Amino acid sequence: MSNQKGFCLWFTGLSGSGKSTLSRMLEPELRKRGCKVEILDGDEVRENLSKGLGFSKEDRDTNIRRIGYVAKLLARNGVIVMTAAISPYQEVRNQCRAMIGDFVEIYTECSIDELTRRDVKGLYAKALSGEIKNFTGISDPYEAPENPEVQVNSESQSPEESLAAILEYLESQGLIPATAAAKA
Repeated sequence: MSNQKGFCLWFTGLSGSGKSTLSRMLEPELRKRGCKVEILDGDEVRENLSKGLGFSKEDRDTNIRRIGYVAKLLARNGVIVMTAAISPYQEVRNQCRAMIGDFVEIYTECSIDELTRRDVKGLYAKALSGEIKNFTGISDPYEAPENPEVQVNSESQSPEESLAAILEYLESQGLIPATAAAKA
């Protein structure tokens, strides 16, 4: 696919909801179809491009805008770029959508109870007890997308089911080539 059209798959959801897992599962599927792909993981971007930023609303917004800017550069150069960052505020996601243009918002939904249950680092328990301040979804807001292009639920769907829903949407929109199995 030499003249691939670049676009952004913007994964949003609470910590532990499956954003990084799904983007890592989607990457080899897209590469098998001849697509150029790059993942901008929130934790990695924070470490490499946004070092020194805290977790205030202003710092979170700055971090997300930086991710959006890099996504725009990659997409305009024919890369399918996937972002996997909580990106808690609708206004900033909308700004990134406007800046990037070709933008597919994927909401990975999951309840706080389930996220707390599966949280190996114990971050939700610490946030619920007040040990961690400004924790998105507990003591800091998370604004769920109102009209995401794709919505998956990591509590009720397996990662494979969520991946299939994302691939089906991308194929139906003509954003990626269908596989031989999908065409049959």
